[in-house]
Amino acid sequence: MTSDAPDPAAREAGAPPKDSEKARERNARRGPLQIELEVSRQRSAGWTVFGLVLGALLVWKLGTVGVWAGFALIAAGLYHAWNLAQTFRHPPGTIVVSDTSVTLPRGLCVPNPVVVAASEVTAVYFLRRSVPWNHAAPVLVIELGEKAMAFPRDWFASESDQRHVVHALLRDKLNAPDPAGEPDAK
Repeated sequence: MTSDAPDPAAREAGAPPKDSEKARERNARRGPLQIELEVSRQRSAGWTVFGLVLGALLVWKLGTVGVWAGFALIAAGLYHAWNLAQTFRHPPGTIVVSDTSVTLPRGLCVPNPVVVAASEVTAVYFLRRSVPWNHAAPVLVIELGEKAMAFPRDWFASESDQRHVVHALLRDKLNAPDPAGEPDAK
């Protein structure tokens, strides 16, 4: 029975694991990771109805200040109605991580995803505390050089889907030798 654990002496010397090629072959056989995002229409539908109905009542029945508040609610209702319409026009999006490329949706139900080489991903991490009040924690952040893309927990079926994306993006970076020719120092 063979073990997939690297040789401890080689690990201490800073050499890459002997079987890192085997691990890469195993990962290549698995194929690309595909995580489909989830869309919840209830929030947009609720804000649409609330904004349009209450806004219209305020405009109809109140004075100047109430009319302005009504117009603000109507504008918010129209914005959420547009978001609701987008959920019917476009699929939620899919995160695809393969050995050579990464496909990331630009947002929920937004067409034309971002496709980059896997080497262009500079960092992957979770934000657990510094999260906007209107998003559920944790937020998955994927940095592509100067650009960062955020994927809130609300967009995934489960938190484990977020972790699968992190592990897939870090899988090759941890097994790959340093591009300068020196082995990874871990």
